[in-house]
Amino acid sequence: MQTEIKAEQLKKDGYAIEAEKNRGYLLKEDASRVFGRTELESRIHTKWIGRSLYYYDAIDSTNLQAKRLAEEGAPNGTVVVADQQSAGRGRRGRTWASPAGANLYFTVLLRPKIAPDKASMLTLVMALAVAEGIRSIAIPGIKWPNDIVIDGRKVCGILTEMSLSAEQGSIDHLVIGVGVNVAKQEFPKELQGYAVALEEFTCKVNRSELLNAILEQFEGYYEQFCTKADLSSLKNSYDALLVNYGRQVRVLDPKGEYDGIARGIRPTGELIVELPDGETRDVYAGEVSVRGIYGYV
Repeated sequence: MQTEIKAEQLKKDGYAIEAEKNRGYLLKEDASRVFGRTELESRIHTKWIGRSLYYYDAIDSTNLQAKRLAEEGAPNGTVVVADQQSAGRGRRGRTWASPAGANLYFTVLLRPKIAPDKASMLTLVMALAVAEGIRSIAIPGIKWPNDIVIDGRKVCGILTEMSLSAEQGSIDHLVIGVGVNVAKQEFPKELQGYAVALEEFTCKVNRSELLNAILEQFEGYYEQFCTKADLSSLKNSYDALLVNYGRQVRVLDPKGEYDGIARGIRPTGELIVELPDGETRDVYAGEVSVRGIYGYV
């Protein structure tokens, strides 16, 4: 009876299970493709991030849901995961395609004790965590500030959003949404040649294992960040993954475009760009974009 109950629960969580005479219950599909709450919880081995976890087969946006949960009092480190999003978003309100069964979409809810003007640095912390989390699958790089790229094509996008407390202008909560392209897929026409998926570099990726790998990295990096509320202890690791480092870039500033050579980041997250005359300029994330001289990176 207990075995039957467990089998029924596994079916609800997405496992294809059948009862066979004299053999008990058998898993009838590749377990690496199973994705659901039970599978996720069994794979997560972090200390505190993701210990409160919400999973949805389909949702508008993991960021939006994380913000709703934050308003209801969800704790620091809560993670929201979805198999499909109907309203996934990227930077500057761009749509993020979020089909079912293909990719990893999740959001981490944080309640950091830092000044609001330091919050943008956490986007870089997550970028570093994602890059390290997928290192066993392919060789990643970071296009400043937070695009994860492989062979010059984007495999992951990150969106950080902050909500201030009504009192003293402090941070009430902050959400960091992540979308990783996992399965081979037909990307929208405007993204072809620009986007890439992890399974173009390996046979199969278990999305639950990938989530744990990223969360474990983020947990450690976040704790380092919190000791000084800056990126000083992470700067060298970030620079080592920066695909722009030592290369010519074009800064698309609304005040006027200019070219230079990327020289890494400041401990506060700005990109250092060396101008042709040898002077340096700090580039702040936001409305400013950075591109390679001859392409995306």
